[in-house]
Amino acid sequence: MTLDWMAWTWPTALFFIAIAVILITMTVLEVRCPTVARVGVLGLKTTRGDRLFISLLGSAFIHLAWLGLVGSLLWVATLICLVYAACVFRWV
Repeated sequence: MTLDWMAWTWPTALFFIAIAVILITMTVLEVRCPTVARVGVLGLKTTRGDRLFISLLGSAFIHLAWLGLVGSLLWVATLICLVYAACVFRWV
């Protein structure tokens, strides 16, 4: 069985590894100390999983906008996404 159907590069592999590590970490956190829904700035009840989903979805849009407007230096967009995710986990 070959994996020639997808262009596996190191950045692609690291991305999927990072997502897997995040999901495993969230699962372990949920088992060890179950989350309690809280109301944030938007007035929505969210759990850790909800905030993770919101931050991942927003990060995808930030990267797409960055690619469309700037086109390069994706590490800057990644730093912006990390700040965005920290804000989502803190205030949403």
